[in-house]
Amino acid sequence: MDFLTLVQVLDSSLRLATPLLLACLAGLFSERAGIFDIGLEGKILAAAFVSAAIAYITGSVWVGLLAGIGASVMLSAIHGLASITLRGDQIISGVAINFLAAGLTVVIAQAWFGQGGRTPPLQSGGRFEPINFPGAVPSKEMADAGPLMQLYSELLSGHSLLVYFALLTVPISWFVLYKTRFGLRLRAVGENPAAVDTAGISVIGMRYAAVIICGILCGIAGAYLATALQANFTKDMSAGRGFIALAALIFAKWRPWYALGACLLFGFFFAVDNRFQNILLPAWAISSVLLLLALGLLAYVWRKSLLDKVVLGGLGLGIVFVSALIVNSAWSAGLGTQIKIPVVFIQSLPYILTVVVLAGFVGKAIPPRSGGVPYMKEK
Repeated sequence: MDFLTLVQVLDSSLRLATPLLLACLAGLFSERAGIFDIGLEGKILAAAFVSAAIAYITGSVWVGLLAGIGASVMLSAIHGLASITLRGDQIISGVAINFLAAGLTVVIAQAWFGQGGRTPPLQSGGRFEPINFPGAVPSKEMADAGPLMQLYSELLSGHSLLVYFALLTVPISWFVLYKTRFGLRLRAVGENPAAVDTAGISVIGMRYAAVIICGILCGIAGAYLATALQANFTKDMSAGRGFIALAALIFAKWRPWYALGACLLFGFFFAVDNRFQNILLPAWAISSVLLLLALGLLAYVWRKSLLDKVVLGGLGLGIVFVSALIVNSAWSAGLGTQIKIPVVFIQSLPYILTVVVLAGFVGKAIPPRSGGVPYMKEK
């Protein structure tokens, strides 16, 4: 892999990490206030459809963005009504939003446009265009540019406005949560809502504010998918990003800067999936990596709980078995034999990482103490 290819993979990682980062920060605000939101996926999907549809009808990407945010905020308000006002089960409410969005987006898209649940392609003005910095080298001249110019032109320049906005939301979120009175109250509501209520602060108001912020960020994430990353809406285009964002949030331990790193890691695996469809590696290299991974998993779970030993230990033993099969099949031809990595395996890397993160880190990550618990004011 040459330097330019590496830069291009990192560039794709940043683009693909953007909706994950926005959704992860959305979940961060909601869960810090004690409201678990499984419905991130549904909000992203609904916002993607509404933003693409309205942008196509009006020809304005900004009107589409506002419409997508409005759709997501409406679903957040429904989730808030069910989980805060009515004190319903937050998980069930989130799952219901996911089912509602998955069904309605396809039905309405088919009714409006008659293209099998898709929206027509967006033309110029209906989608976010890339922003090229001054002095950036065009793509056709990138191979002849120096390393620093390649970094500047390929990695830093050429993204849509929402990519830069998503990166900016990380320090803003950190500042709001840890350096403002609002953030202090928001975090306190997620830890000890009774104490916040005793201080004369509205727990219900703070939690509604959190879910509305969550809806805004999910709306931007969905609009980015349909009007920046792609140029139309397609069925189930969120592709599990809401759930991956939740895994990244747990991996990041509900902290904004850690969330950035976690989402970039997931984005990198998505970029590898898009970039490398046919990878050839020597059998000895594959076997060595698999054996090291298996030994690492087995060493990690040695002193863990029984559940960790069963899940990750079983995964480690499975990896050892696969490695043994590779060595056995390549023994006659030599361990230097080139083996093609299946495309399905490359495509499943982000989801495998999600399972590993949840199995390995969910026990270490401590959520807000009052998360998922409806607040009932004492009389």
